[in-house]
Amino acid sequence: MTAAQPDFAAAGDASALAFGVQARAEDLYGDAASAPALGRLSRALAEGGLRARASEKRLRERLKAALAHVRQNHFAAGAQGALEALKLDERNFLAWHILAICQEKSGQFGPALMAYEAALKLAPNETDIAQDLARLAERLGETGIAEKLLVRYLAANPGHVEATNNLACAYRNQRRYGEAVDLLRALLQIEPDKPVLWNTLGTVLSDQGEPGQAMVFFEEAIRLEPRFAKARYNRGNARQVLGDREGALEDLTDALAGADPGFERAMMTMARGMQLLALGRLAEGYPDYEARLDPAMPEAPRFVTPARRWRPDIEPAKGLRLLVTGEQGLADEMLFGSMLPDLRERLGPDGRLYVAVEPRLVGMFQRMLPDAVVGGHRSVRHQGRLHRLFPFLERVAPEAGPEAWIPMGSLMAPLRPDLSAFPTARGHLSADPDRVAYWRSELAALGPGLKIGLHWKSLVMTGSRARYFSSFERWRPVLTTPGCHMINLQCGDVATDLAEAEAAGVQIWTPPINLKNDLEDVAALSVAADLVIGPSVAGTNLAAACGARAWMIHAPDDWHRLGTETYAFYPGMRFMALAGFDGWPAALDLVRADLEAAVARGGFTD
Repeated sequence: MTAAQPDFAAAGDASALAFGVQARAEDLYGDAASAPALGRLSRALAEGGLRARASEKRLRERLKAALAHVRQNHFAAGAQGALEALKLDERNFLAWHILAICQEKSGQFGPALMAYEAALKLAPNETDIAQDLARLAERLGETGIAEKLLVRYLAANPGHVEATNNLACAYRNQRRYGEAVDLLRALLQIEPDKPVLWNTLGTVLSDQGEPGQAMVFFEEAIRLEPRFAKARYNRGNARQVLGDREGALEDLTDALAGADPGFERAMMTMARGMQLLALGRLAEGYPDYEARLDPAMPEAPRFVTPARRWRPDIEPAKGLRLLVTGEQGLADEMLFGSMLPDLRERLGPDGRLYVAVEPRLVGMFQRMLPDAVVGGHRSVRHQGRLHRLFPFLERVAPEAGPEAWIPMGSLMAPLRPDLSAFPTARGHLSADPDRVAYWRSELAALGPGLKIGLHWKSLVMTGSRARYFSSFERWRPVLTTPGCHMINLQCGDVATDLAEAEAAGVQIWTPPINLKNDLEDVAALSVAADLVIGPSVAGTNLAAACGARAWMIHAPDDWHRLGTETYAFYPGMRFMALAGFDGWPAALDLVRADLEAAVARGGFTD
């Protein structure tokens, strides 16, 4: 069978979709498998949207059967029915559309994209297909492509509520907040009773760090539709930032009860899990937190290994050959890494621990676990999904390799059942001692004064993530602290920030290393410095994990405090929780005051 070849030049490069990152989609409106959407497909089928041919009756039966499976959320069976229909007529757009819906709902995003494109190629005037494709594009982070599709759709269907809402989401996710607000307000003047528009208007304000103002719009959406799951979810997130954690949990639980199957349910389950963890209710939160690996989550990795998944609640650890793999980002691997020595002890002398981490961290983890087999994992994209591979295991004889595997974050339930099980030592990773000595001598050459390492932003600053970080300009009180040498540890392109600082007379020393890739040196330099300061990014986590003196400026909705006034993952680290997303000036003034105090007494006492 040869698929219809999609022509997508009018809407952008659709092939890029397979490499997108997960975008927030809790306020996108519409569902390809909703009852109204399936009703429209049924009507199209009944109205004879099939080519006349001898096999028409069999084709119609296959499509009806496929739709019946979709209505029952049996997406694998629905996809099989659509494929059988395509064997009879490979140019039937209904079959491609049904196949795309089933693949999307099954988490097969790459094939779903191609099937939607094929359907749209065959039926360019079927706007439901364009809408479904735009939603999937937005979910996978390809906002530009989604925007072009929606603009084209609205040109033919002006004032369409669903498409207008989703276009506003696309503008918001590109931080084009003014355009998003203008679009929504214009339609709200005509359609003031549409809760989805009020909800999305709230998310625009929330993304700009205004949760209090956003609450007004979420509450209006809920007033209009009391069981509106997305609005309750968003209100719960806003209540969390505003300090109402119990209210946030109530909203997230209510939202989950009305969530659509698939992505929405997985996303809301994970959010409730993190909220439970934020309240210190660990035993309740851990099961929900497992939703981060649900196949319905676009960025949930698939782990390529013949070993079985280890279930610590039913299989003892003693004597097991076990692979533990990092699953998310650098910071998470360092955060969860403190559990590995405890796990190694549980495996016993007859067990064997294999650890897969980001290649740049292999040396540090190997020093922590000298008798473990530590190697780098590798991630590749295939059919729109992230697959995690373990090439270092190819050097291990199959009979000696891992019998079972587990994602690193899933060790929390068996190894950190309550707060008393968290580490008490300052740091668990080990920086290279020779490199620490080298950097101490280099820092000494800068002259007298405290050596302060700085991080100030993330490498990913898209959409709502930007609200978690301050502009570099706001760091001026810290940068100008007398008696301190500022050390740039920030990876990425910071040339503009450093040039502005220099023009203002602020000297920031940048070490002659690659701050993104040379993590052994970054770790050693962090330990050699008197202090490392930054938000919750990989570099600040690296400093704390290696036992360096670290101050983390903490987002107001970060769950890692676990309902305490400490930071259980890094007991030696000081954290400063922002009172809100607008709390950066106060936090940085506090940092300046405490640095001045340290300079006055000749160093730090902690």
